[in-house]
Amino acid sequence: MGAVLFNVTTAALMVLMLNGGLALVGQDTVGRRRIPWAAVALTAVALAGVVTQLCWSGAMDAFDSDPGKSGWWRVVTATFMQNGGFLGGAWNIATLAVIAALAEWFWGGPLMVGLFAAGILLPERVDALFGRTGGDTDPRNFAGSSGATYFLAATLAAALLLRGRERKDVLLAIAAPVLGLGMWLAQSNGHGMVTVYGFVLGLLVRTLGSRLIQPDRDLRRPPRTTMAALAGFAGRRPRQAD
Repeated sequence: MGAVLFNVTTAALMVLMLNGGLALVGQDTVGRRRIPWAAVALTAVALAGVVTQLCWSGAMDAFDSDPGKSGWWRVVTATFMQNGGFLGGAWNIATLAVIAALAEWFWGGPLMVGLFAAGILLPERVDALFGRTGGDTDPRNFAGSSGATYFLAATLAAALLLRGRERKDVLLAIAAPVLGLGMWLAQSNGHGMVTVYGFVLGLLVRTLGSRLIQPDRDLRRPPRTTMAALAGFAGRRPRQAD
């Protein structure tokens, strides 16, 4: 029962932040936006990691973040390894694709990638500042992209809070770190703590780093290929011969 509750609350937190990201960029504008190529590239790397695991039985041993193994690269490569089974891996990659797209449309491609990288590298650094050297707030069980994805999603919640156009948006934004902190205290769920870390960084970047933000301008200058056009092309069926 505890494992089921853990998974349900973890998924609920992601759904909450996904709705926050959609509110931030405007759900009705998604179809008119350009293809988020940086998000596509990031997702492709995650998929390449899965393919590597399927083709090479030693991939996890070579690239995971087991603290008992040496290798400076492991903190990065472990992000693109998946060890949650088929459903866990599919969830991680799907949420990465969607959150990265929303983040690219708001923050811009370079900053989105930078924030995702911060989600990989910063949690253990912050833990070390508070004397936690065991990586106990890292949601990865030696591998997985969920921690960096939740961190990135939380930056969108922070931006939504600072925009604060409607009360429901403010409540939606605040709910992310509150639920995250509650999950950490009640379940020792690392997804909750990295959400708090991402939220704080998002507040700082949105407040102090406005010059770094390069939001999507396609609503003013429509791109040649939009998300709606891509979806229409993918859903088009070839005509059958009479």
